[in-house]
Amino acid sequence: MRGFSVSTGLTQYIVLIIYITKIMSGRFHYFILAFSLIFCVSDAYAQIHTGSDTSSRQNLNPIVVTGSGHHQRLKKTASPVRVLPALEIRQQGITNLQDALMRMLPQVQTTPSSMGNFLRLNGLGNKYALILVNGRRVIGDMAGNVDLEQIDLSRVRRIEVLDGAASSLYGSDAIGGVINIITDQPEAGKISASSATSVSGKGRFSQSVNLNLGAGGFTSSTTFSHNRADSYSNSKYEEVEKDGVITLQENISPLFSGYRANNIGERLSYKASEKLAFNAGGSYYEKITSRPRTRDDVKGGTDYEMRYRGGKFSLGGIYKINRNYSIQANFDADKYHYGREYQVDGSTYEKGDYTRSKKQGSYSGNVQGIMHLMSGSTSIAGLDFRRDNLESSSGNIDNGANTFAAYIQHEMQIVKGVSFTAGGRLTAHEDFGCNFSPKVALMFSPDNFNFRLTYSRGFRTPGLDELHYNYFSVNRGKAQISIGSTDLDPETSNYFSANAEFHSDFLTVSATGFLNYVDDMIIKKNIKVDDAKRAQLMLLFPEMTEEQAAKLEQYALYTNSDKGRVQGFNVSVNALITNDVDFGINYVWTYAKSKSEDVWSILERSVRNTVTLSSGFHHRWGLYTLNARLSARLQSKTYYPGYENAPGYGVWNLNTSHTFRISERLRIEPSLGIDNIFDRVDKRPDASLRKYALYNPGRMIVAGLRIFFD
Repeated sequence: MRGFSVSTGLTQYIVLIIYITKIMSGRFHYFILAFSLIFCVSDAYAQIHTGSDTSSRQNLNPIVVTGSGHHQRLKKTASPVRVLPALEIRQQGITNLQDALMRMLPQVQTTPSSMGNFLRLNGLGNKYALILVNGRRVIGDMAGNVDLEQIDLSRVRRIEVLDGAASSLYGSDAIGGVINIITDQPEAGKISASSATSVSGKGRFSQSVNLNLGAGGFTSSTTFSHNRADSYSNSKYEEVEKDGVITLQENISPLFSGYRANNIGERLSYKASEKLAFNAGGSYYEKITSRPRTRDDVKGGTDYEMRYRGGKFSLGGIYKINRNYSIQANFDADKYHYGREYQVDGSTYEKGDYTRSKKQGSYSGNVQGIMHLMSGSTSIAGLDFRRDNLESSSGNIDNGANTFAAYIQHEMQIVKGVSFTAGGRLTAHEDFGCNFSPKVALMFSPDNFNFRLTYSRGFRTPGLDELHYNYFSVNRGKAQISIGSTDLDPETSNYFSANAEFHSDFLTVSATGFLNYVDDMIIKKNIKVDDAKRAQLMLLFPEMTEEQAAKLEQYALYTNSDKGRVQGFNVSVNALITNDVDFGINYVWTYAKSKSEDVWSILERSVRNTVTLSSGFHHRWGLYTLNARLSARLQSKTYYPGYENAPGYGVWNLNTSHTFRISERLRIEPSLGIDNIFDRVDKRPDASLRKYALYNPGRMIVAGLRIFFD
């Protein structure tokens, strides 16, 4: 490795760029040439002044918290945790959470819509993936879609992903896994600020500003972000069948719904003494879609936009009794609502009118103690309370539910190189009674190896929307209906995993196999629509037009299946090839299915094979640092039982960033990148039973600028 020169590394990247240039066509060559010139200039300057920039190197053993509930090194966690560091997110030119998850995590799939994002984690959908920010639950789902835009990526320090059931620590919903977004914390006695701007095609623009202040024991972190994008379609036609003949008709309903979103947040902390500290925070979020208006000459427009608003408040504190005992308490309030804002005058509404569709609220409290009872051991014990509320205009719903829980976990070293973790949570739900969710994990760590075995039980009560909410929306001109059911039972799961890992300062190789058995899985059962049922649905949803009703072929009813089963394995390799070059590859194979009425079927939106790749070059010459990163996501087809499966795809991206240190405290970082290098686009016309997995509009140049004052 010592024989590797900076020139050699840059030359390899230039060869790759030349190869890409040869298989491209048109004026896009000039953009590739621009990248080559950047590298060549850097290479020439390297002959004069070279040095390693360790701040740009990937850390293969960061401190994490999600796997065990307390801080420890990644290689010491009894449960494998995948970490997405802010450094690599920034080097890839990523500006939103959806892109970060899709580009860097093969076990995650997301599907965008005007209602947010449908997310799958390890073969299971949104409702089985618990999303946290600094360990605190995020709400804001719409018809099973989670609104990822409400999470400001500019504040993120790292994203931790725990695969499999984690209900023993995190409670209901953590059956498929946990995604925990850890944000930056301001330093005491220091003032810092940053700005990040990104511009690309299809009207995509993002801007974020952060200001951190610290004086005495006080710290303050203020953030603002604005994001927007235009609507687009990759085909302007839809297939229409009449009398057995299929014709193409123009339709302006977008594949991707444009939007404008703003997010402002504030986090305060006060360190009263070495033992006592307090924190408080709040945020406000708003978003409105931007879609084509209704036209007389073509179908697919809309008279209204979806508007979302949410607010959060948190309060907490920690008291360190001594070096072995601490206690912390938190309270969180989270509200989120959305509805229709009309853009034109109509027979029953005027421009600017707003009708609320759904309002969610969550209030939670937690008291937790962390104890080191003996050398090499950590114990956690806590109490939880949560109140969930749901109001909806569909069906005049106004329901709520209380949940109480007590949990405990003990982690200890049995002998040198062998550690054992056991824990459990007792949950009491006011409607569904009590449930106990245990977890046991064993880790054997000889030399540079870790071998892990894990069993955990998951538990999930039916959501208020699954029980009570009747939902209607229009997607690409087609009505979509979901009906809740009060006859649902809670879901439980049994999760087993085995992991083998090799780690060193420069290489980590990990392989994990898992089985997740879900009993009483709640699914959406597709019910065929006849004329009688169509008439009933039009009475239930008076906003549905006759044209939309005529196209309606089926609706979804929430019901319990007999069981679900997800099995799979994942392999990851991450290497620091030299001080300047790193490489990572992750592969996941997942087979997810459910059984209902003695018939097994593939789970909707599941993907069998997925690979993510990332390779980066980073080097410093004096006051200038170059970062270049090539990344890719390759996946097989997406399964849609009852519909047309979506074909697989491969998307490659290249991003370069250039850091100039202007002074001791001021840095500027322009960036230039190419999204979807090979211009992979799904251009199939829309159809009543057609589904999509690739929503990318095609090759785009991405430019950005970051400014840091610290």
